Amino acid sequence: MTTTAQNGGQKAMHRPAVVSQTAWDAAWKQMLVKEKAQSHARDALAAERRRMPWMAVEKDYAFEGPQGRVSLLDLFEGRHQLILYRAFYEPGVFGWPEHACRGCSMVADQVARVAHLNARDTTLVFASRGPQADIARLKARMGWTTIPWVTITDSFDKDFGVDEWHGTNVFYRDGERIFRTYFVNNRGDEQMGGTWNYLDITPLGRQEVWEDSPEGYPQTPTYKWWNWHDSYAADAEPDKKWVEVSDAGEAAFREESAKGKS
Repeated sequence: MTTTAQNGGQKAMHRPAVVSQTAWDAAWKQMLVKEKAQSHARDALAAERRRMPWMAVEKDYAFEGPQGRVSLLDLFEGRHQLILYRAFYEPGVFGWPEHACRGCSMVADQVARVAHLNARDTTLVFASRGPQADIARLKARMGWTTIPWVTITDSFDKDFGVDEWHGTNVFYRDGERIFRTYFVNNRGDEQMGGTWNYLDITPLGRQEVWEDSPEGYPQTPTYKWWNWHDSYAADAEPDKKWVEVSDAGEAAFREESAKGKS
């Protein structure tokens, strides 16, 4: 380890050794083995989530949306999966009314294009107790315009463990029946925002053929459903050119993986 000089009264920073390209490659490959093991463990954990028991939601919950009153069922927007994040933006929260909670704002800032979730039969919604007029103003100013954001009007937050702290609840809709399937809070929420992390906490997962899912779960060929966020069309066949590109990429990945095992 080497040490940098003190600067401005700060303590010296102890840096790792500076090595050759060959030594750096060897160190990186050692780290890659651990990272791949972590990826496989994450996939296995997601597979376990898809086999967790569900809890039936027996109570009718009401929210206020941009167009008026909506139910929990309405929030699915016709899709089978709903991810509902409890964001703190309301009187009494630090920053009100100019800002939402700083942590919740960080989450909102890193949310990927929701069109990709929608393409996997999944709807993402934020919910707070702030009035819709304030939420609309906040969304416009902060650039969160694509995230559906409703107002909680009853005991939903208390009933689902998000009345005093943020959290992400996941629900599944079977006809008009709703089930709670998963819940993430505290540090678990730090990873939320990306399409893959959201899908990994849903009961159906990423819905690609490589996943370990219960029999009968919807699955499509790996990568083929991917699209530009403004180009998804319901029931559209995968673009032929993208199929060729993704097939070539998947083949290269498999070949590299096979080399690593030999």
